[in-house]
Amino acid sequence: MQEDKQVNQDDTVKLKLRRVIFGTDTRLGRYFDISLIVCIILSVTLVFLDTIAAVHSKYGDIIGIFEWCFTIIFTIEYLLRLYCSAQPIQYVRSFYGVVDLLSILPSYLALFFPGANFTLVIRILRLFRIFRVLKLLRYLSEGNVLLRAMLQSGRKVFIFFFSVSLIVVVLSSIMFVVEGPGNGFTSIPKSIYWTIVTITTVGYGDITPETSLGQAIAAFTMLLGYSIIAIPTGILTAEISQEMVRSKDLRRCSNCLKTGHEKDAIYCDHCGSELETEI
Repeated sequence: MQEDKQVNQDDTVKLKLRRVIFGTDTRLGRYFDISLIVCIILSVTLVFLDTIAAVHSKYGDIIGIFEWCFTIIFTIEYLLRLYCSAQPIQYVRSFYGVVDLLSILPSYLALFFPGANFTLVIRILRLFRIFRVLKLLRYLSEGNVLLRAMLQSGRKVFIFFFSVSLIVVVLSSIMFVVEGPGNGFTSIPKSIYWTIVTITTVGYGDITPETSLGQAIAAFTMLLGYSIIAIPTGILTAEISQEMVRSKDLRRCSNCLKTGHEKDAIYCDHCGSELETEI
């Protein structure tokens, strides 16, 4: 009897912890997630600051102490998630479970492999939890439209980049012949680097053509770069427009069968009937 009572108490504790740790529908759960996000931001900020030589030399020991404090907090949090999770194995294999584990391992690995603690910046991936805390998951449908548009335009973009690659190789070969090693174009791969930098309008200036013909080719390459940059944007924009039209077509009035309603529409703009829940 006493053992059954103890089991019931354990189940109650797990249920309460599960509501706080995995849920955001309670005040404690929301406070827990917000506090966790604050700790993650502070921890990642400390890692960034520790890479600055002046800060590391002056405050390195203090940063190390705080970093271990955060590591202990995240370790306890991870163990609590395993304890109260309804399906611990599924949590461990999930995206957040893997990230949670990777966020604490570097500190322990640094005890044996110095320098491994800088991989703690992976903790910033845990900030994805902010979508759940701030109820941003409701906007995932808009994100899915963008994702589907990117997938639909994948073949076109691939062909575009393949064509650009051919142009880069041709221009690089020409510049290697025209300028030569004496002007910094010591090899075709080096010329390819210059061509990519020029087409993307970055222009580091570490390699510059010296001959008149080379400068003319460089000017043509720059103008070509401005023309090329706009093409992927146009491809993606067209696919997004088509995807938005397809999304609208999913809203069909069950009374008059008219399609094309806005996503957040409640009533049919043709017959006034109430629309069914979006598919």
